[in-house]
Amino acid sequence: MTEVHVVHTADLDAAVLKAARALLDEVFEGDLSDDDWEHALGGMHALLWEGAELVGHASVVQRRLLHGGRALRAGYVEGVGVRADLRRRGYGAAMMEALERVIRDAYDLGALSASDQAVDFYATRGWKQWRGTTWAFTPAGVTRTEEEDEGVHVLPLAVPLDLSGELTCDWRDGDVW
Repeated sequence: MTEVHVVHTADLDAAVLKAARALLDEVFEGDLSDDDWEHALGGMHALLWEGAELVGHASVVQRRLLHGGRALRAGYVEGVGVRADLRRRGYGAAMMEALERVIRDAYDLGALSASDQAVDFYATRGWKQWRGTTWAFTPAGVTRTEEEDEGVHVLPLAVPLDLSGELTCDWRDGDVW
């Protein structure tokens, strides 16, 4: 039986965190940096279990995004992955459904940086591609993140968004988006 559990990072023991990191290392074929893993921590995790084995992970963490002159509380999705042999069974959708409930109940909007392979998946769930420019608050000041323009997606909620406007994220090590 497959079950999704939603739990905060603080309530995960070392063995589960190790299993989640190992799963994501496998899913991203070794292209998950320590910074990428760090970005997935500190919020709510949707963990997909098949019996005692962790086969899926996704998390949502809080970030600040600036848009339209307002600092918005964003539920930022990180570390979404399902074991390769179990994909296309609705497991990713089940994890996202759990996290989208958290986002709808706790944040002004959802946001994420989607891989090319995941764009259609997120679009079917109501996520919108950001069509405007992207920026980041960095130690050197506000910096344009042109390479991220087409990869950022948002889940609009109650706050009006101009999807062709500017969107600025808070600073973090590694990939800012």
